[in-house]
Amino acid sequence: MTVHSLILRASALCLGLLGLAGCSAITAISDVTVPLDVYELRAPEDMPTARGTSLPLSVTIETPTTGGALQTDRIMIRPDPYQAQYLPGVRWSEDVPQLVQTLMMRALERTQAVRYVGRTPLGAGGDYAILTEITDFQAEAGAEGAPVVIRLRMVANLIRESDVQIVASRTFSGTAQSPTSNVGDVVRAFDAASDLMLRDFGTWAAGSLGRRL
Repeated sequence: MTVHSLILRASALCLGLLGLAGCSAITAISDVTVPLDVYELRAPEDMPTARGTSLPLSVTIETPTTGGALQTDRIMIRPDPYQAQYLPGVRWSEDVPQLVQTLMMRALERTQAVRYVGRTPLGAGGDYAILTEITDFQAEAGAEGAPVVIRLRMVANLIRESDVQIVASRTFSGTAQSPTSNVGDVVRAFDAASDLMLRDFGTWAAGSLGRRL
């Protein structure tokens, strides 16, 4: 084979590889741009409310921390304890930490226990802050035909801003079962589990701030 022929074959091979790479890139871009169905969770509508007027306090709900697998808006499902996967074609309305932050805000607001609840301090600084770590926020697939278990868990600390002291701390959890792995059933089970967890959270936060419900 002549040198000229070798050069032509090498050029053709390079062009072919570039074409395949281009196709892969186009496929990846197409996958990213496919719209996903968006689902939301709701804070409890019927939270117990404080008696009398709200306490003149401002409370900041900090963005929760969590592990890397939950730093996403995708809906996690674990086929086993060591593997994280995501339901195809769907996502939450916000990344999981921001979603939980929003739900915590709404739950505490609905107790009417304090004057202000927000993501940032009111004015120069707030009176209290709530720091949270999310340890579980996933569906867990069981054996074939078994219900899908929804497991939520978070650890919350109430911090007094004036001296940066932890004044209360508690772990909250919620579980529910989905009869099938259909997205609608799974999301409804997530909603039921989060309702349990947030109801406990709102009651605890209001009570720790000095307002009994």
